[in-house]
Amino acid sequence: MERRRFFKMGFLGLGVTVFNPKKISELISHEENSSAIVPRVVSTWNHGIAANAAAWEVLMIGGKAIDAVEKGVMVTEVDLTNRSVGIGGRPDASGHVTLDACIMDDRSRCGSVAYLEGIKHPISVARAVMETTQHVMLVGKGAYEFACGQGFEKSKTPLKEVKDDWKKWVKEEKEKAKRPEINHENHDTIGMIAIDAQGNLSGSCTTSGWAYKMPGRVGDSPIIGAGLFVDNEVGAACATGLGEAIIRIAGSHTVVEAMRYGASPQEACEMAVKRIIEKHDDLTGLQCGFIAMNKKGEVGAYSVYNGFNYALKDNEREEMVDAGFDRSW
Repeated sequence: MERRRFFKMGFLGLGVTVFNPKKISELISHEENSSAIVPRVVSTWNHGIAANAAAWEVLMIGGKAIDAVEKGVMVTEVDLTNRSVGIGGRPDASGHVTLDACIMDDRSRCGSVAYLEGIKHPISVARAVMETTQHVMLVGKGAYEFACGQGFEKSKTPLKEVKDDWKKWVKEEKEKAKRPEINHENHDTIGMIAIDAQGNLSGSCTTSGWAYKMPGRVGDSPIIGAGLFVDNEVGAACATGLGEAIIRIAGSHTVVEAMRYGASPQEACEMAVKRIIEKHDDLTGLQCGFIAMNKKGEVGAYSVYNGFNYALKDNEREEMVDAGFDRSW
């Protein structure tokens, strides 16, 4: 405990110029008050309600956060009405639905897959990478062969109606170059964070990515530190929106580090969004959002534009919450 306290205090000098040092001391002393922790799960966008319900089935019986965040987003991965996550997702420009996912637990173990095609649950493949290999990320053909070798269920994509939409897009593209907009209709990645009855945090993230993206494109969602980051001594964060912008600031890691220096989850999310805004000259269509949870189970969320929301579930609440957004620009 004393060694851990020493390292935490070592960060104090880095953070006092930005954050209230009182909050840092509160974060440190929280280790002696972990009994106040209650299970809670949060996830991005409206589909988070159903995902949270599945995660809660694990948490309510004292299960581990890592199991909850896997089971939760699996619901979204097989939602055939969802056009930006899982087997119902839209394809890339060549007509292939490629899936990205990552997962991270309270011991900082993590696994990731990217550009994976034809597998029903990429989040479970990511967990298998974490638990059965010496690697963190597998991509493309290698990820697919690994998934098949592990016996994961396959799935044929794209869906017929999705393929019809793609054919229509191809025709329009030939007539006039058309770049799809980033919004909740085509880029609503699901990211999930949970804290269990033992006070341990875990997170997950899964997506089919930007609709009609260039073949080979991978966004932030499977990248540890960008789409998701967990530090069990501090907190966890995940991101949604334009992955290229989130990668540029290592978005989720940035949020967690801000919490390490004493920021609340809300303050940390706001800081990351402001950093994205500062790094871009043109914010047209550039929607990015973050959710975060600290070791106390406190939650925050923030986005560049209005319209981002998240689902929250605990013993007392099951609700959608509208995130704040930046008005400075």
